[in-house]
Amino acid sequence: MSLHASHALALLAEEGGAHDTLKPWLTGGGALFLLLLALWVTTRFNKDR
Repeated sequence: MSLHASHALALLAEEGGAHDTLKPWLTGGGALFLLLLALWVTTRFNKDR
């Protein structure tokens, strides 16, 4: 690993990696919506029964 990459990782470790702009409920709700949409699309195309 290069010196630059290890320095960048050290800076991220000091900051904790948390971002105040990300809203966990929005991220989780968006992920849930996308998964439910994918499930719905999958069941619509499953016509082999």
